[in-house]
Amino acid sequence: MFVPSTRLRLAESSELVASTPTTTPTSTRAGPWLGLPVARVEDDALLRGEGWFMDDLAPLPHIAEAAVVRSTEAHARIVSVDVSAALAVPGVIGVLTGADVAALSRPFPSAIGRAVEHWAAAVDRVRYVGEPVAVVVARDRYVAEDAAELVAVEYDPLPVAASPEAALAAGAPVLHEAVGSNVASDRRFAYGDFAAALAGADLVVRRRFRHPRSSCTPVEGAGVICAWDATTGSVTAWSNFQGPFTLHGVAAAALGVPPARLRLVSPPDSGGSFGVKAGVFTAVVLMALASRRFGVPVRWTEDRVEHLLASSMATERLTEVEAGFAASGELVALRLDLVDDVGAYVRAPEPATLYRMHGCITGPYRVADVEVRSRVVVTNRCPTGLNRGFGGPQLSFALERTMAIAAARLGLDPADVVRRNLVPAAAMPYRAAAGAVYDSGDYGACLERALQLAGYDGLRAEQRSRDDTGRRLGVGIACVVEPSASNMGYITLVDRPEQRATTLPKDGNAETVTIAMDPGGGVSVAFTSTPQGQGHRTVAAQIVADALGVRPGDVTVHPGADTAARPFTVSSGNYSSRFAVTVAGAVHVAAVRLADRVRAVAADLLECAPGDVELADGAARVIGTPDRSVPLRRVAGAAHWHPAGLTRADGPSPADPAGVDGLALTVTFSVPGLDAPAPDDTVNSSAAYGFLADIAVVEVDTATGEVAVRDYVTVHDAGRVLHPALAEGQVLGGLAHGLGAALLERHVYDDAGNLLTTTFVDYPTPTATELPRPTTAMVESPSPVTPLGAKGLGEGTTMSAPAAVANAVADALGLDALDADVELELPLTPARVWALVQATRR
Repeated sequence: MFVPSTRLRLAESSELVASTPTTTPTSTRAGPWLGLPVARVEDDALLRGEGWFMDDLAPLPHIAEAAVVRSTEAHARIVSVDVSAALAVPGVIGVLTGADVAALSRPFPSAIGRAVEHWAAAVDRVRYVGEPVAVVVARDRYVAEDAAELVAVEYDPLPVAASPEAALAAGAPVLHEAVGSNVASDRRFAYGDFAAALAGADLVVRRRFRHPRSSCTPVEGAGVICAWDATTGSVTAWSNFQGPFTLHGVAAAALGVPPARLRLVSPPDSGGSFGVKAGVFTAVVLMALASRRFGVPVRWTEDRVEHLLASSMATERLTEVEAGFAASGELVALRLDLVDDVGAYVRAPEPATLYRMHGCITGPYRVADVEVRSRVVVTNRCPTGLNRGFGGPQLSFALERTMAIAAARLGLDPADVVRRNLVPAAAMPYRAAAGAVYDSGDYGACLERALQLAGYDGLRAEQRSRDDTGRRLGVGIACVVEPSASNMGYITLVDRPEQRATTLPKDGNAETVTIAMDPGGGVSVAFTSTPQGQGHRTVAAQIVADALGVRPGDVTVHPGADTAARPFTVSSGNYSSRFAVTVAGAVHVAAVRLADRVRAVAADLLECAPGDVELADGAARVIGTPDRSVPLRRVAGAAHWHPAGLTRADGPSPADPAGVDGLALTVTFSVPGLDAPAPDDTVNSSAAYGFLADIAVVEVDTATGEVAVRDYVTVHDAGRVLHPALAEGQVLGGLAHGLGAALLERHVYDDAGNLLTTTFVDYPTPTATELPRPTTAMVESPSPVTPLGAKGLGEGTTMSAPAAVANAVADALGLDALDADVELELPLTPARVWALVQATRR
């Protein structure tokens, strides 16, 4: 059993701090439920073991089981695939090969065009270890697995490029000849006058950083059940796919069917995702083809080795930074050269990782003169995709390390350098150089709160008084802008402005919600956001309860996808921390509109104007005259049983003169301000922007290289906090991923492209017993662009923790003040830190 050498200290305290808002919430009233840590309605079934996860579903009889035959070569031509031995096994229904895939489907559409051709299974060449080569379908999983081992694949090996450096090297093997090189996309951006600003700098920091590949590792792997209907040429797929639902269209296009003929249904529960299950759409296509080929419904359930080997990984990024600073510590010029290794294919939604943070590429800092080069590089590794905070950890690591290095070179305290560069509260809303519009916040107040909670001055005094006894104290700061609700148009930055001008603009982030009151006064609400444990049902019930004057228990919430039964948008799904911004906002808008209709019906019963009716305590009553009231069940009954007596709130319609406003409606809400990228390549890449300031306190054992996290402080501004306990859970979950990346987790490939980290023995992750419970605080500055004033906060500490811990280790070792450009690399394992200790002694 793996026992981590890194000791993580258990908890301190947690608190909610309400500061003076910098803006006014746009919600009309503060309800009695929203903002309270009410018990999660999801937990009862889960604690009883009565949740319905993917593997619990049996929507059809006689479902066959599938096992995937995966490539053992990182790069090779497929000479032959012999399935005869597998077909001879009793119980085997058939074997789907790459030739079948080519005959029955099309390559997946890509954001960078079809030059990088990607099929659901390898057609004539494999490009990474783990790539699907064939699918065995049998009566049960045991037979399928045994038969899969009998599929004989003959390969003609080709040279391998198993790292971004190898892929970029002169003479590197080219993975996709139609591209001509391994650089699938190369774009340059300029904002302001970087060269002039740099020329006036007192200090120039030039450094190269690497953020390695890692995995999400949810408890539940991916799962798919597909049933092809030959009579209609349609397919139904049950899957724990999380969205975004732009990928629904990508899957439909690969299958060659209209989107309406691909029905996606998600189970009620999901055992985590953190982004990785967005990639399940590729397995949906593969299993749909197997079902079509053999005329049976097909189930595939991912095992742990498959997940680590071939599901999806966080993008490895190489970042070259050139940053100019004034002697006072002010950041005056910034140049970033970004290289994202996306693996063997640019699999949708990539290159999302490269461009998600583009609008806020300067982080929380004021700097107007910026240059960026963004390259997408293919390698003989598993394709990348969404991974908690995608793009954020990669950017923050390079940016925050640069700030710490500059402070050391200038002889300044890191906290002072950060203070001098943070966007001030008075500047909100603030437009960053690359186009992001920071909607609200007091970044400086968050930093000061974090420093105070950490006892920063005392920590610096302790550092100065310590003898070098072999355990060195280090303090690291990381300040991060946390975007939420991605603008669906940011990905089009991969195209040049003149290319974008020839296509339909892409922008916005919208959600559709259906809400209804039944004849007994009960309320139901449905939306296509597929939760993986965040508490969507609880928060949505609170929102509706506040609008309608009922208790959360009176509201039934139906989250999840069924593309044939409920409306959705291409931006629907559970990703980019969009629930609090877009989904909760849509629920609020729908509930308020339903409340207006309820008041209109109640006004007829109470013989008053609708504006004189308030909804509270499960009743409609005349404001100021509580004795004049009617229970909501009676109001609902009147609407359902006597619709002829209702009138439209906006009067009769010429197209529908008999129409009435009933107590059911569907609302689509779109966050304002999310326009398509401008001709100058600026873009407001997300709807709202939170902020967090983190302080990591570590002790480094110079004899062993062991890093012990002594304390961790994180202060968040996520706008209005909808549910404090759930917010705390999101912070802790993000920290788990962040500390894992900082200290333990990294996927390792050898030069032949073999993954060496295919089990938890080789790929260690922190567990609940090893994680600290940080000192946390929330500072509220409600967003002016979201209906409830809320922002997302589920990814922030994933973005900040690697940078904060790295800065703390560098601080402990005095690394950043050295003249030599000695840089630390994640994860900070004892062996790596010990090597750094030796480097600082030379």
